[in-house]
Amino acid sequence: MLRNYLLIAFRNLRKYKAFSFINITGVAVGLACFLLIALYVRDELSYDRYNTHADRIYRVTRTFLSSEGAASLRLAQLAPPFGPLIKQNFPEAEQVVRTIDNGGLLKYGEHSFNEDDIFFAEANLFKVFDFDLVSGNPDQALINPFSIMFSRPMAEKYFGDENPVGKTVRFNNQFDMTVTGVFEPLPAQSHFHPKFLASFSTFNDPRVYGAEGLRTNWSNNSFNTYVLLQPGCSDGSADPKRMEAAFPAFQNKHIPPEEGRNPSTWSVLNLQPLTSIHLRSHTDSEVEPTGDISYIYLFSAIGLFILLIACINYMNLATARSAGRAKEVGMRKVVGALRTQLIGQFLSESILLVTLSLGISILLVMLCLPALNQFTQKQLEFSQLLDPVFLIILVSITLLTGLVAGSYPAFFLTSFRPLGVLKGQIASTMRTGKLRQVLVITQFAIAIALMISTAVVYNQMKYIQEYRLGYSKDQVLLMPDFSDSARNYETLKEQFIQTGAVRDMGRSSRIPSSRLLDSWDASAAKGDSMAPVKINLRGLRVDYDFIPAYQIAMAAGRNFSRAYSTDTSMIVLNETAVRQLGWTPEQAIGKAFRYGPVKGQVIGVTKDFHFESLHQEMAALAMIMSTENFRWLSIPLKGDVPTAIQRVETVWKRFFPEHPFDYQFLDTRFDRLYAREQTQQTLFSIFAGIAILISCLGLFGLSMFMAEQRTKEIGIRKVLGASEISLVTLFSKDFMKLVIVALIIASPVAWYAMHTWLNDFAYRTNIHWWVFLLAGGLTVLIALLTVSFQSVKAALMNPVKSLRSE
Repeated sequence: MLRNYLLIAFRNLRKYKAFSFINITGVAVGLACFLLIALYVRDELSYDRYNTHADRIYRVTRTFLSSEGAASLRLAQLAPPFGPLIKQNFPEAEQVVRTIDNGGLLKYGEHSFNEDDIFFAEANLFKVFDFDLVSGNPDQALINPFSIMFSRPMAEKYFGDENPVGKTVRFNNQFDMTVTGVFEPLPAQSHFHPKFLASFSTFNDPRVYGAEGLRTNWSNNSFNTYVLLQPGCSDGSADPKRMEAAFPAFQNKHIPPEEGRNPSTWSVLNLQPLTSIHLRSHTDSEVEPTGDISYIYLFSAIGLFILLIACINYMNLATARSAGRAKEVGMRKVVGALRTQLIGQFLSESILLVTLSLGISILLVMLCLPALNQFTQKQLEFSQLLDPVFLIILVSITLLTGLVAGSYPAFFLTSFRPLGVLKGQIASTMRTGKLRQVLVITQFAIAIALMISTAVVYNQMKYIQEYRLGYSKDQVLLMPDFSDSARNYETLKEQFIQTGAVRDMGRSSRIPSSRLLDSWDASAAKGDSMAPVKINLRGLRVDYDFIPAYQIAMAAGRNFSRAYSTDTSMIVLNETAVRQLGWTPEQAIGKAFRYGPVKGQVIGVTKDFHFESLHQEMAALAMIMSTENFRWLSIPLKGDVPTAIQRVETVWKRFFPEHPFDYQFLDTRFDRLYAREQTQQTLFSIFAGIAILISCLGLFGLSMFMAEQRTKEIGIRKVLGASEISLVTLFSKDFMKLVIVALIIASPVAWYAMHTWLNDFAYRTNIHWWVFLLAGGLTVLIALLTVSFQSVKAALMNPVKSLRSE
């Protein structure tokens, strides 16, 4: 019986080649999209799960509260004293390990590079996280000060085929560090990727940080702190919730109070599961950019919708051919075939078709995977589809898709009455086709929603690109500042400007496009005394040239000036800070003000400028003068950019021959801030196109079905004088009604989804009415072109043939 099913299935595929091609193509494309999205989602959900103790590892986060108790700053890092104290005070903490990410200059022989991702880590790092060591002793490699381990690619970069263990490298032209081991890079599905691991004990050296600072500095929240809890105990002693509940008393015990307030009133500690960092972490500082679980839900839904549209498409096309197979069903029933046998026949055909589509979809996945990896910056591999669990899921989805896609045709066709079918009558279900209309509406509603979403995302990206930030970000070259450049800054700046390629030059602790994470307590003049300010005031260290370099406009007062020696104790605020303080820019000038260690006056107020991305509200900002502790040089170029870079590089190499000329551009950094949204825009466009394509295949099938059902009607109308145009209009209006209904359903759903998405931006465009009109118009046009093919074909048919049709 099964062999007979398959034989007839293959015969039908060959007999109806056009329908078979359209069916297989539609399902194959739907399955390919689903598989690609499934690979992406599986990769996102697997972050940090490679660690043996992943379910027991937690990161300690710190949230600072405003005077009203609202969260003002969420940090993924802690101050250095927390780590040892957590280990001492919480017996449920099996291990506590601290790391800190520092960049710097590494030199070995003739090789000299500015490196990122140099992680100083405590010696017990390998007891918490899984590392694959190529060489070195995991129990000893990070114990001694000034020890460093290289990842294998970095070892090859610096040492080639040499054994690096025991070699000495120079760090920041200040310290010699001994190589104690080599490790394989962490998997792509890790929330951090160190290229180098240096011993945390190096920080005990007073030239680096100092042991006293590690014990007493509660304000430098730069240290990643991870806790490995003891295995679960029956008494719940290793429960993270219980540990969190004890954190307030722990802080009050160890952190000095500020202005009479207990630390627990302005600082909150939380335990964050390691496996939730990538998708569920929303702190203001992360080791690396994270994902978002909401987008995983979104893309999972899109993958299922695409697959659903493919199934609907198959149903419509199979139904369109039902009239041609109605007599076959009738004859089978007359000669004794049971309905269950007929259902088995049609379901086996459906599963065969889906199986063939699966083979084609796998080929499509193999072809598209390199492009997807390049687009998403991931390392997805086809071999992941061969994972036993994934194979079981894949086979299950194939069977389920085949059953779902073939269920309606199977039960629909086998419901015919044999006598009625053999007499040429059509069942009422076949005539009405209400379910098919619902399916087509569903298809186009999904497609229209994706088109509207694409248009809204495009408008928001355009809005961001054209938004006035309040300063010049074009052709601003950025370079890391270091001690040598600080000592030669004035001469270096003069030489740069003399090249004619540099407009200005400034220094700062942070640069636009990064987060403003520095904050100190502040107080302002109130009557004859100073009173603490109740606003969240972010801090930025700048030099005399930062504001002019970025061409930031002043709302009142002046910039810092070398002409006034007292300006090192003065403060410049932005308009938002002044407004939140209840002043006008003019009233702020000359006000006594203290910000952290700086006690002086407000000498200037800048117009607001967007230092951070447009996801964030404008921050209240205080700029303080400094002559050291900068991290960045900002160098606005003028003229031809390649020529300007060459001239700057020439001067740089003359001053600092041992320091590589590494640079980046500010506008490139800003583009990276919205890379995820750009990716969404592209994916929405692709998925909307695929959804429209498959939907039109379904509409094509439905129009063929209707043409077959109304063959005699068309012949009679033509005999009675109906024109071809009137017949095309008659055919098309029924389908256009379905598309319009789909537009009515999709519009409010898409509006709500995009309104929610836009709320993630502090500065956003509106959802314009023409977006819905454009999406609807395009869909109607595409659908009309699809239906017109069958409509014109039916209208041009010879009425004699139509009336003789049986």
